Amino acid sequence: MNCLPIEENLKKYTCIANCPIRNVISRFSGKWSLLILYILSENSSTRFNAIGRAIPDISPKVLSATLKTLETDRLITRKLYAEIPPRVEYSLTEKGRSLMPILHSLMEWATKHT
Repeated sequence: MNCLPIEENLKKYTCIANCPIRNVISRFSGKWSLLILYILSENSSTRFNAIGRAIPDISPKVLSATLKTLETDRLITRKLYAEIPPRVEYSLTEKGRSLMPILHSLMEWATKHT
């Protein structure tokens, strides 16, 4: 697939910003996004600290920022419970769940080609 706006693609991709592969890279280029999505796919809902324990080398600041980005992209949802102390749980949205077969295929490919 050629994403540059050369003549045959000019009608399809009027701007490099509309290139599908660039959009995929920009959305999932963060070090932790796909791993967080995988962790959330293994559970119906997961608390912030549980995600942090599952990825011990991620800082709370980076985890929080990555979760906010995934929420903005509508791949996950955040549910706040009015309790003391407050409880927050994250889960995949339908859009996020639709990505999981693709992520599993990538994981299979990576396993076969390591």
